Amino acid sequence: MSAETAPSNLKKPSAAALPTLLFILFINLVGFGIVVPLLPFYAKSFNASAWQIALVFSAYAIGAFFGEPFWGRLSDRIGRKPILISTVCGNCLCYLAMAFAPNIAVAFLVRLLGGMASGNGSVVQGYIADVTPGDKRAGRLSLLGAANNMGFIVGPALGGLLAHPSAGHVGFRIPLLVCAVFSAISALSIMLFVKESRHRSARFLHQPSRWDVLGSALSHPIIPRLMGVTFLAGCAFTGIESCFGLWTQARFDWGPQQVGIAFAIVGVVSAICQLFLVGRLSRRFGEARVLAAGMALMATCSLLQPLSAGGAETIVLLAMAAFGQSIAWPNVAALISRNVDIDHQGQYLGLNNATGALARVVGPSIAGVGFSSLTVNAPFLLAGLTVTPAIALAWSARRRRGQTYVGDKADAPAASFAGETID
Repeated sequence: MSAETAPSNLKKPSAAALPTLLFILFINLVGFGIVVPLLPFYAKSFNASAWQIALVFSAYAIGAFFGEPFWGRLSDRIGRKPILISTVCGNCLCYLAMAFAPNIAVAFLVRLLGGMASGNGSVVQGYIADVTPGDKRAGRLSLLGAANNMGFIVGPALGGLLAHPSAGHVGFRIPLLVCAVFSAISALSIMLFVKESRHRSARFLHQPSRWDVLGSALSHPIIPRLMGVTFLAGCAFTGIESCFGLWTQARFDWGPQQVGIAFAIVGVVSAICQLFLVGRLSRRFGEARVLAAGMALMATCSLLQPLSAGGAETIVLLAMAAFGQSIAWPNVAALISRNVDIDHQGQYLGLNNATGALARVVGPSIAGVGFSSLTVNAPFLLAGLTVTPAIALAWSARRRRGQTYVGDKADAPAASFAGETID
C-alpha cells in the first residue's frame, strides 16, 4: 500500500502545524539574513582581523555541516517534535549569547553552536516526508524553500533597520535580541501546535551508526547522485552569491544599494516560483525531470551572465539562475524521501543537507580564487561548468516504472510510522 492510499483512520495534523514548520525555517533564515550583512561590522567591534572575520563567517556553515545529519538521525530515533523544540531553543540561546559575547573567540564559538542548532532543516523535511503522500512531497517541500527565501529577504532589511554600528558592540544587540524573541515564539508554537509525526517503537531505539548510514547512502543506486546534485548546485550558486557584489562593482560600478535590490528581487522571484510552480511541475513531469531542467537553466544563465550589459538583464539572469537552483532543494529532498527506508529518512536528509553546508564553504572559496586569480567573470563560468554534470546526475535519478530498491519502504503505509498526514 502506498502513502497515497494510506488508511483513512490517520489523524489529521492541526491547521497550524505546517505554518509553524514554515515559521521555523523562516526564522532560521531571518536570523541568518540579519546577522550575515552585519558580521563584518560586528566582528570589527572586537577589533578583529580579516582572518578572524572570515572564520566567524564560516563558523555557521561548519556548525550546520555537523548539525544536519546529527539532528536528522536523532529525530529518527526519538521523534521530530523534541528535536525541533531543542534546536529552536538552542538557537534562541545562541542569539542571546552572541548579543553579549565579550570577545571574538566567544563570538566564533557561539556562531558555531548557532549553526549546529539551526541545522534542523533535515528534521523539518523529515516531518513533511512523514506526513505527506509521496507525489505531493516536492510541492510541500518547495514551501519550505519559499520560507527560506522570504527569510533571507526580510533578514537583511530588518538587520539594517535595527543595527546601530556607530554605537560600537552594543549597537548590534537589538537585532540579535529580536532574533532570540522570534526563536522563542517559534519554540512555543511547536509545543502548542505541532503533533509528533512518528510513533516511538523498539525499531527506532536501535539505529545504525552514522558510518553505517553513510556507507549505505554511498552504496545506494540513487542517493549519491542526488547528493552530488546538492553539492554541485550549492557550490555554484554560493560562489556566485559571494562574488556578485564584487563582480557588479568591477563591471558596472554598482554599490551596496543596487546589489541589495538585485538580491531582494531574486529572493522574491524564487519564493513565488517555489510557492506556485515547483509542486505543480514536479507532479506533472516528475521530480527528476524537473530537477534536471532546473540544473540546465542554472548552467545556461550562469554562462550567459558575463555577456550581460548590466541593469535589468543582469538581474533577470541572476533570478533565473536562482530559480533553477531553488528547484533543487525540494526535489532532491522529495526524491531522497521516496528512495530510502522510511525509518531513516531524517538521517539521509541530514546527510544531504550536510553536503549542502559543505558546498557553502567550498563554493565561495573556489569562486573567490577564480575571481582574484583568473578573471572577474570566473565565478559565473565556473558555476556553469560545475552545474553541467548535475544535469546528468539529476536525469539519472529517475525511477523507472515498477523499479524498486533493496530496503525501499518510502511508500509503505503511513500508518506504520506516522500519526498524521498532510493531503
